[in-house]
Amino acid sequence: MARSAAVVATGRYLPERLVSNDELRSQLATSGHADIIARLEAGSGIRQRYRAAPDQATSDLAVAAARKALDRAGCRAGDLDLIILGTDTPDRITPATSVIVQAKLGATGAGTLDIGCACASFPTALATATGLIATNRSLRRVMVIGAYMMQRLADPDDPMIFFYGDGAGAALMMPTDGPGLVTSAFLADGRYADDWGIAAGGTAEPASHDAVAAGRTRVRVKRRYPPSINEQGWPRIMRRLATQGDFPLATVNQAVFTQINAASIDNACATLDLAPERAPKLMDRYGYTGSACIPIALDHIIEHRLAGAGDLVTLVGSGVGYNMAGVALRLEERTTR
Repeated sequence: MARSAAVVATGRYLPERLVSNDELRSQLATSGHADIIARLEAGSGIRQRYRAAPDQATSDLAVAAARKALDRAGCRAGDLDLIILGTDTPDRITPATSVIVQAKLGATGAGTLDIGCACASFPTALATATGLIATNRSLRRVMVIGAYMMQRLADPDDPMIFFYGDGAGAALMMPTDGPGLVTSAFLADGRYADDWGIAAGGTAEPASHDAVAAGRTRVRVKRRYPPSINEQGWPRIMRRLATQGDFPLATVNQAVFTQINAASIDNACATLDLAPERAPKLMDRYGYTGSACIPIALDHIIEHRLAGAGDLVTLVGSGVGYNMAGVALRLEERTTR
């Protein structure tokens, strides 16, 4: 049997400070945007989100989540062979944030790499880890992390901060003789690249006084993505996973989608004829946490025993760019105990 990789432990981290929608309304009242919060709340299902402390960076959130996964696995940071970090809110443009995570975690023997395809980063990172483990027998323990802190890069008076919650989730992957990660699928459409992002600070437009003054070094939404992108794209990814993995969609125990809009999740489930209770909607509890929302949800469903050993779980993430990625995996006894 070809070597695969399995998730053996997970962890999540949410900062201490909880920011309710009422607090956001008060914050945005001076800029005249308070009324927008009610509309965004009704459409998304988001009720609250967490905010990192001023002295925390994305790497700190990632380290905290990784430590929880290590503790659950009974492993030490020094046991890791590789760290893969998925984020589009890095500590710095360069070096890679994963090397900062490595140092803070104390994983001195691990290599590192970053994956930066927004909310599709975590499924992409799981698929990458699986491919590396399958082809390199020296890799025994790979830590995959998704972390997000977009609010730090936003204008505090921009009503879109409604969507920017901070957090991180992690999964420790190890080789398996079982199914493990069954298959993966990917979609992208770069025609949307200018619609939502940070215009300046890279090589296309280096940071400058003018760019800062004009707000181009802050994240901005020029055009909202239509709901149809996710409501049509998520089912496409799911059907590819089912075809490639040779399983009926009806056998999926938990289908995790990007946690940005509860209605879109329900609509995707209707398209797939998938029972909506099998698709967790946790944005009312954790907010939307971008690159971290998929691993946070995975940790939640394992912790709350919504899926058990042998169950089939799909993880589908979509983010600005746009990028989409999905994986199907079988949970193992060592994951769920």
